[in-house]
Amino acid sequence: MTELYKQLADHLDKLPAGFPATDSGVELRILERLFSEEEARIALGLNMLPEPAAPIAQRLDVPEEKLVPFLDAMSKKGLIFRSGKGGTPHYMASQFVVGIWEYQLNNLTKELIEDVNEYLPQLMHKSWINHETKQLRVIPISKEITAEMTTMPYETAEEIIRTQSKIVVSDCICRKEHQMMGKGCDNPLEVCLSFGTGAFYYEENGLGRTIDQEEALKILAIGQKAGLVLQPGNAKKPANICMCCGCCCQVLKNLKTLDSPALVVHTNFFARVDEAECTGCEACVERCHMDAITLGETARVDPKRCIGCGVCVTECPTDALRLEQKAAADQYDPPANLFETYLNMAKERGNI
Repeated sequence: MTELYKQLADHLDKLPAGFPATDSGVELRILERLFSEEEARIALGLNMLPEPAAPIAQRLDVPEEKLVPFLDAMSKKGLIFRSGKGGTPHYMASQFVVGIWEYQLNNLTKELIEDVNEYLPQLMHKSWINHETKQLRVIPISKEITAEMTTMPYETAEEIIRTQSKIVVSDCICRKEHQMMGKGCDNPLEVCLSFGTGAFYYEENGLGRTIDQEEALKILAIGQKAGLVLQPGNAKKPANICMCCGCCCQVLKNLKTLDSPALVVHTNFFARVDEAECTGCEACVERCHMDAITLGETARVDPKRCIGCGVCVTECPTDALRLEQKAAADQYDPPANLFETYLNMAKERGNI
């Protein structure tokens, strides 16, 4: 039934984030591991608009009462998304990233991990990097934002958290899958934050635990102390904040292979060195996740590689590093919400 999985791969590739084909066909192996044939057929009937079961059943020409148990089971397996909109379950297609892959947090196997690690670099280079609107953006550690900077609430992780009424914290799937393969790091594991509808989905699927704003802020502080890069969803009202390391995060790992990572991320900041204060201790070199800092007589920051996370600034013992804002003309204004993000992505890929 390879043809069925090719149809599903094409269907996923028409979603905003894409699911491009490869020469090796590894993307088909991934789908065969995750979807039964019946589940693959059902997934072909879903799109990125949440719907109750009735119109999906009509589209697939199957009785609604027969379809609902499949939809519920698929949502619990992380193959599609489910919400309780208006008290009635609504279902929609999930993109592979961010989506189906992250929802496999409790279902990881070494075989799946191997296939996904083979596939994600190709997904990044064929889809993510080639389009203007990304699914994530980078915001700095807030204590490195000075009074002279004019920042918006969506550029500060603490402010994002303080606007949330529903928060779930989960393990980082990137660090978890690396640990399973014997390649993990010592960075904290339980640091991924989901908000709103996504948080309810994570909670209902046993992918994380509900926390209040106070605990979320404590977890944020843990991530910042560990030198993790803050990557919220690319919207003024993000659905998540990831805390990422360059050794495990699939986004950062693949960005690091580029000559100019700063040109393909959404960030409004960059680091600068005060050479008069720099002692050449190399602390910032070791801290940087993008290899953006080199050491001669003093540290030097490559602006084409710096993604403005501020991780290096917190580590400098002489305060020789500081964050600066990009010029007003170069400031990135994120979409208002997740719907607008996906709409922009779909337009850029020619799917609208």
